[in-house]
Amino acid sequence: MTGTPVDIVRRVLSDPTNSAVVNELVAEDSVYVSLNYQDDDLKKIMPWAGTGHGRDALRKTFSDVARYWQIEEFDLGDVFGDDSGKVAVFGHMKYRSTLLGKTVSSPFAVYAKVADGKIVYAQFMEDTFATARSFRSGGTWTINSDPDGHAIEI
Repeated sequence: MTGTPVDIVRRVLSDPTNSAVVNELVAEDSVYVSLNYQDDDLKKIMPWAGTGHGRDALRKTFSDVARYWQIEEFDLGDVFGDDSGKVAVFGHMKYRSTLLGKTVSSPFAVYAKVADGKIVYAQFMEDTFATARSFRSGGTWTINSDPDGHAIEI
C-alpha cells in the first residue's frame, strides 16, 4: 500500500490485529510504547504495558486488549501529520471488561512516526486509571494528592 503517513497510521489502527496489515505497514524493528515506558505494577494489570520491540508488539497489544475487553467503540477522531512522517491521532474508545462486565470510556492519543512507508514508532496513551478500574473487583485506595486537602478513599 502506498499512501501518506496519515493513511498508513489510519489503516493500521483500523485493523491492528490483522497480521497481514501489520506486516505490510509496520517496520520489523519498530518500537511500540503502550501506556508508559515501563511500570511493573501496571504490567501486572495490563501485561502489554510498557515498551515493546518489533512489529508484533503492536499487533499483540491490540489482540490482548480484545481478550481483556469487548471493544464497543474505537473511534479515530482527528488524525493529522506532517511531511516528516510524524502523525498524531486523537480519538475515543469504549470498552467492557471481559471478566467483570465493567464499561469504561476514555479518550486516547497515538503518536506515530512513519519512514519509507512503514510505522517505525508508535506510542498509545489513554486514561489508564479508568481502564484499570474496569478490572477492580474490590478493595480501596487511600489517596493523598492535594497538598491543602485530606486523604480520600477510592
